[in-house]
Amino acid sequence: MLIGVPKEIKNHEYRIGLTPAAVREYVAHGHNVLVENNGGLAIGFTNEDYELAGATIVADPAEIFAKADMIIKVKEPQPNECMQLREGQILYTYLHLAPDPTQTELLAKSGVSAIAYETVTDRNGGLPLLAPMSEVAGRMSIQAGAHNLEKANGGSGVLLGGVPGVEPGKVLVIGGGVVGTQAAKMAVGMGADVTILDRSLPRLRQLDDIFGGRVKTIYSTVDAVDKFSREADLVIGAVLIPGAAAPKLLTREHLKNMKPGSVVVDVAIDQGGCFESSKATTHQDPTYVVEDIVHYCVANMPGGVARTSTIALNNATLPFGLELANKGLKAMENNEHLRNGLNMHKGKITYKAVHDDLGEKLGLDYQEPIEAIRS
Repeated sequence: MLIGVPKEIKNHEYRIGLTPAAVREYVAHGHNVLVENNGGLAIGFTNEDYELAGATIVADPAEIFAKADMIIKVKEPQPNECMQLREGQILYTYLHLAPDPTQTELLAKSGVSAIAYETVTDRNGGLPLLAPMSEVAGRMSIQAGAHNLEKANGGSGVLLGGVPGVEPGKVLVIGGGVVGTQAAKMAVGMGADVTILDRSLPRLRQLDDIFGGRVKTIYSTVDAVDKFSREADLVIGAVLIPGAAAPKLLTREHLKNMKPGSVVVDVAIDQGGCFESSKATTHQDPTYVVEDIVHYCVANMPGGVARTSTIALNNATLPFGLELANKGLKAMENNEHLRNGLNMHKGKITYKAVHDDLGEKLGLDYQEPIEAIRS
């Protein structure tokens, strides 16, 4: 198979679909790889590194989209990229379609077979291709929150860890999954007073064991969100419903009752955000203020630590990518976990949560993924 790796073009996005080490694996399996000129240079992967791994360097991304059988990216294709995709081609990347009708419509028009990293599953019910970026984003959320709590950045001037004689800052983490756990680890490490809300009692028990009583684990209710958000200096939104738009758990009314200068970080922004006041921002202009509360809603947070993120992502995506390259779409017939990643095929939506959110609005049909790949 001919694999194409274009340079990412989203604002301040420096990650790349394949590392040189991953390219070498594809080549070792008999595939050819096209990489856009200087596609990984910003994070220390040179053209020479890719050539030594067996890739061919291509100056024009249009050539990659025109020739490649499978396009491997990191972020969702931008409109001009969507218009270069075609039926019979495989797109393997993060998509986050539910809150993005424009991308969904363009992918439908292209006819491409689009596989979303964020909905591929594993035998334990996890999301193995989302997990590494969730780990990165969870850890970054505390870093970003702490930075924006500084008075010069619009915050209240609270140091999360406090100092002897001064109480630490209070961190509320809404959601106890991968993002929430990593955020809590960083916040605890900084010495903050941490509370985690979740609706799964088994998960709350696990978190209590993990942290050995160093965090408060609270069952998530409307009352709990209201109570703990009032006290918080930093709120982390870490809620995920696979493939679907995130529920709005922190409302504008909550913001009015929070302490002025507090910070909220919405890690769920790729899926539309879990705060009512959230809107996607960029690394270039990451924050805005609503009701005296600083909002950090960067839609590609892991792109800020692009080298670490790229390597971590490739560790997870490589086995599934190789299976696709070796077998094509037939790889999904006997691999239900990879099949769960198929979101679009020949103009139809093939992931139920995306169809429930967008299908009727856009007039797009739903087709079971197993039927789609056999059609």
